[in-house]
Amino acid sequence: MSTRSVIALVASISAALALGACSSARLGGSFGGPFRSAQAGPAPLPEPDPVEAVPSGPVTAAPLPPLEGQSSPGDIMAPGASDIAALPRSAAPPSPLAPAPTPAPTGRSSLVGGWTARDAAGTTCRVQLSSSPALDLYRASSAGCANGDLAKITAWDYRDGEVYLYQPGGTVAARLRTGSGGLSGVLAKSGAPVSLSR
Repeated sequence: MSTRSVIALVASISAALALGACSSARLGGSFGGPFRSAQAGPAPLPEPDPVEAVPSGPVTAAPLPPLEGQSSPGDIMAPGASDIAALPRSAAPPSPLAPAPTPAPTGRSSLVGGWTARDAAGTTCRVQLSSSPALDLYRASSAGCANGDLAKITAWDYRDGEVYLYQPGGTVAARLRTGSGGLSGVLAKSGAPVSLSR
């Protein structure tokens, strides 16, 4: 065998070994280690160490103290029976609710009925506002009024939040606005204050 042939044979063997090492490293094996086929399943996992059971006992709970600047949970939640016994005996009972204020009359239908009129002199009389129509207005009447303008009332109307009291012939006797206590306004001729209350 010539030297040239020996060199060629050694070169081909070296190339074959190099190719074999590359392919075995690519398929998960290591050079010189056992070759495992890609078709084979995954390697088995090692068995885990056994876990020792912890004995269970009674579980108790206690509230944590509140953080600085925060209220305790007892301030938020309803107190239990033991907390009620610990409350001071000097706690005053809740005060009764104040009566609801009388709502201001709104709309024509809420104004129908009897009213007490009070003029600037402090005298009072009764004014009745009816739902019966009288031409373009509604019927009204008064009883016991010392004031001449209030004594002549025969009709009324409600427009734009104001009550108008009329005398015969359509003359405005008084003009009033609704408020929390009833109606308040002025007499048309004199400008003196007048009010109506239930």
